[in-house]
Amino acid sequence: MASTVRPSAPDPKDFLAIDRLLSPEERLLRDTVRQWVNDQVFPHIADWFEEGILPRELATELGKLGLLGMHLDGYGCPGASAVDYGLSCLELEAGDSGLRSMVSVQGSLAMFPIRTFGSEEQKQEWLPAMASGEVLGCFGLTEPDSGSDPASMRTRARRDGPDWILNGTKTWISNGSVAEVAIIWARTDRGIRGFIVPTDTPGFSAHDIKRKLSLRASHTSELVLDDVRLPDEAVLPGVASMRGPLSCLTEARYGILWGSIGAARACYEAALDYSVTRRQFGKPIGAFQLTQRKLVDMMVSVNRGVLLALHIGRMKDAGVADTRHVSFGKFDNVRAALEVAREARSILGANGITLEYPVMRHMNNLESVFTYEGTNEIHTLILGQALTGLAAFE
Repeated sequence: MASTVRPSAPDPKDFLAIDRLLSPEERLLRDTVRQWVNDQVFPHIADWFEEGILPRELATELGKLGLLGMHLDGYGCPGASAVDYGLSCLELEAGDSGLRSMVSVQGSLAMFPIRTFGSEEQKQEWLPAMASGEVLGCFGLTEPDSGSDPASMRTRARRDGPDWILNGTKTWISNGSVAEVAIIWARTDRGIRGFIVPTDTPGFSAHDIKRKLSLRASHTSELVLDDVRLPDEAVLPGVASMRGPLSCLTEARYGILWGSIGAARACYEAALDYSVTRRQFGKPIGAFQLTQRKLVDMMVSVNRGVLLALHIGRMKDAGVADTRHVSFGKFDNVRAALEVAREARSILGANGITLEYPVMRHMNNLESVFTYEGTNEIHTLILGQALTGLAAFE
């Protein structure tokens, strides 16, 4: 006679027991990052958000944890799995989107192109220092007049003897004013090329964008290149087309499809905890039917989003994830996270708009996440083309 195993009661904060789908090593990494965020970020993040800062020294701490370029291999990088990287992004963004952005920009947008398209000398020079956090990078693609259409960029690089001269402006650049190196994409007579630009190069300047209401705990900058002279050794030799920057964006979008659900989870858990302590009409508000409906909707969205992220992560590790699968995850998880944040805010009432709770901060941040690394509309069209075979971008 077969033994009967009684299922345990669902955990409100892991309703589908998704932890059981993770290996012991994956859970250990996840828990390590979660504890670091709890200890080093949560006590300060409301103040950082209010002041509009993210301490540069956090990059060094993230480097010690092995989280910078963790999904790359060699040159001081751990070569972690896609799922390990995703779990880390989830926990970092549960702290704040700005923190996850720092890590995504460093690993997926600055280190990834050097690792993928760089020369051996470039990899040796830059990657170990970037993996440790000693050198922080940024990624210059978006321009004031070319966001969703980066191929229309105006930044140009021209030859001048053995050197290159760069001129142009990039905007909405995370890490821009605190980075020691920038990966700049420019139009040349040989196609779109990537350049490794030390930020102390004459003619290079970065200016923080002020008065933001979203991603405040992040340095967002405009980069100006005014006759920036670089040697030929600064060019990434492995690519001369839009394939270069677009492949970087796919890597960053992968981190976002995990990270956004971390923000959603933080909002859901804050609302759940609040609902059982806040009393109205003589009982906790969690006892009211409308509140329970909101909590259930949020719980389902968070669990579904984690399962989606985990599935795409397993596909990526197996080498079968397409860029359009990543678009699927970024498209659905970010919009779901925004809905969770808005529902959570309604449960917290007036308290939900204060920095005493994480909800409004996450909601504001997610408005940026909804837009960057491909707007929701762009990912809709990517998926539409995948379904029909017909391009609708023009």
